[in-house]
This record gives sequence, structure tokens and C-alpha cells, in this order.
Amino acid sequence: MADELVQGMKCRLCGKLYPKEPLNFCTDDFGPLEVVYNYEAVAKTLTRSAIQSRPNTIWRYRELMPIDGEPTVGIHVGGTPLVKADRLAKALGIKELYIKNDAVNHPTLSFKDRVVAVALSKAVEFGFTTVGCASTGNLAGSVAANASAAGLESYVLIPDNLEQGKVLGAQIYGAKVVAVTGNYDQVNRLCSQIAFRYGWGFVNVNLRPFYAEGSKSMGFEIAEALGWRTPDHVVVPMAGGSLIGKIYKAFKEFELLGLLNGPVQTKMFGAQATGCNPITNTVKTEANKVRPVRNPNTIAKSLAIGDPADGFFASKLMRETGGWAEDVDDDSIIDGMKLLAETEGIFTETAGGVTLAVTKKLIEQGKINRDGSTVICITGNGLKTQEALLGHMPKLTAISPTLVDFEALVGAAPAAELADATV
Repeated sequence: MADELVQGMKCRLCGKLYPKEPLNFCTDDFGPLEVVYNYEAVAKTLTRSAIQSRPNTIWRYRELMPIDGEPTVGIHVGGTPLVKADRLAKALGIKELYIKNDAVNHPTLSFKDRVVAVALSKAVEFGFTTVGCASTGNLAGSVAANASAAGLESYVLIPDNLEQGKVLGAQIYGAKVVAVTGNYDQVNRLCSQIAFRYGWGFVNVNLRPFYAEGSKSMGFEIAEALGWRTPDHVVVPMAGGSLIGKIYKAFKEFELLGLLNGPVQTKMFGAQATGCNPITNTVKTEANKVRPVRNPNTIAKSLAIGDPADGFFASKLMRETGGWAEDVDDDSIIDGMKLLAETEGIFTETAGGVTLAVTKKLIEQGKINRDGSTVICITGNGLKTQEALLGHMPKLTAISPTLVDFEALVGAAPAAELADATV
């Protein structure tokens, strides 16, 4: 059909074309597949006025989402706030700063709800009744929740050392949660075998080309919220490396469709933990190939992917846009979590601590221009990774319910304040 919006898929390495099917790699060179759109057809209906007339979810950009019919899963996903972070900007010494806060995404408080909504809507179109994923935590909860709401059976495979909040956050929805001894890369290999052995729809295996497109919605929302422009800098946490590329792809698609007020000149910056930094190491050493980290060791477990599927493309993008990549140690991650909470009232998980700490480092290095506009992407909620803060917060001291004990603990209020309080 000439006006079909989603035309198929192509290999990102050799360009070979494929029909829309649950396949994530090129059968010639094993390169990753990416969805191909008919942008001429998209432009006929995806206008600013059309977007703004629709509900504030990822589906307001539905022509650039890879499904053929109406969405069936994750109808309310997206539309998270872009917070103008003036107090944090002052603390970091920069002029214009925003937080894209997916820590409040529906229904499971992470950006993974975006990708899962798209992947499972596509799974329904393909006729899958059983779905699954390999996960470092957030994806587990999102697949479990959205599959439950859609009436799909789900299998969630995770490393056996995940934070308890993320384990419970998958089990509560009735998913079959399977803990696997080993790291994420070992879990992912097992999921690949299961997907093709049983013919199930694994969102980040055979459904990965469709799943990854859901991340673009974060970029679309950023550009729209900024008044149809893109920022000078975007800082993105990197695990598999897909999100940073899809946000930039979203900016370029809006530019191609004439939806922006000017050209995309955004520099893309990636953030990782020093204990698992395959992509940042590739950028900083100017290597041509990503060297896997065999034994990730960081409190940022959601970013602990030692062999990132999109690492090559992410490192290439950062270089091409004039951006950079950095990593930080665990103490800096905790400091980043605290700083965001204390300045903007946003409780982020450890991945957000990575992103903020890296932003601070990039500003101090001069990589991020203090006079430009910067967006920091916060991808998950701190309620899921509370263990990381144990031992890093003040120990509470209980007092008796008397004013004398209260004043002994905090110091008596000045007389002027006491007088004001009684007026």
C-alpha cells in the first residue's frame, strides 16, 4: 500500500530490507534491524495541530510509532513532565536546565513503559499470547504490568542480584519471574534461545526493532515541551545504548517533517557507571569497537549491561554530534541522587544519580556549555533502588513527645520566630 506508514525494516549495517516481522537481526551480517517509515505519508497527518489535539501520551505521535492499527497496550503511557530545574541549574552553575522526569511514568515509574507499550501492542498485532523479556529491573516490572493489563502471559528473566523493589515490582503482576545466576548478558542470551525455541514474543529480542522505537517518544515530548525546538545538550543514561540514539532520531524526524522551528544542533552526551562503562570507554579512548565489560560492578544495576547491543551506534552518535561520554563511581552516584532530591524534589533511582553526576562532571570539564540549554533524562524512580542509600543517610534519633526534647534535638527557635508563630 503506497501510503502505508510503516514500510518494513532494514539492516543498520548493510541496508538490506525486511518485511514487518518478529526478527531483530539481519540474516546476512547479523546487523540490528530498524523500522522504516514512509515520511511523505506521515507528513500528511502528523502536524503540530494534530499532535496538540490528541491526549498527552506517546500515542499523540502515533504515525511515528511502528504499529499498523490502534494501540492496544499502554494507552496512558508517556506525557511526563519536562521540569525547568532552576535550583539545580544554580547549584551546577549553568543557565538553562530541564529534567525530563520519567520517574513518574505510567504505570511502573520508568521510561521502559514507553518501549513496552509499543512492543506489546506490536506483539498483539503479530498474534503472540506469551511475551517476555531479559531485564536489569525496570523492564521486568513494565512487561509484567502491561502484559497483565493486556491479558498476556509473561515470562520475566532477571539476574539473581537485583534490588528487591524491582523483583517485587514484577512479581506483583502475576508474571513468571525467573532469577538466573549470572549477569544481564548471560540472561539475555538465554532469552534469545527461549524466544526462538518457544515462539514467544520477547520485547528486547525478536520484538526489539519495534520496542526500541518507543524511546523516540521521549525525544518528541522534549522538543514539543521546549516550544518545537531541541536543546543544545541532552544527557542520557546508557545501558544497551539504544535510548540516546532514539532520542536523537526523534529530533531528526521532527526536523524532517518540518515540525521544528530550526535545525537540530543538539550535542548528545552519554552517562555510565565506572563499574560498567563499555560505551563511555569506547568514546574516551576513541576506539572503533566496543570492548565488553565481563563482570559489571556498580550499584547502578539497571545500567549494568557489559555487552551493549547498541554500543557502537551510541558511541558513533556522540562523536558525530560533538557530544561526549563520561562515567562516575558509586559515591558520585549517591551524591547525584541526593542533589537532585534536595534541589528539585525528584527521587531518582541509581541510573538518575549516574546521569546527574555525569552532567556535573561534563560541565566542570567544559564539555557542556554553561550558557546553553541542557536536558537531563531521568529514567526511573528512586523507590525502586532504596538499598543503594542504606548507610548514606543520617540515622534517626527518636525523642519523647515533648517540646523540651524537640528543642534539645534541633535547637530552640529564635524569639522572633516564636513571636511570629503566635500571631
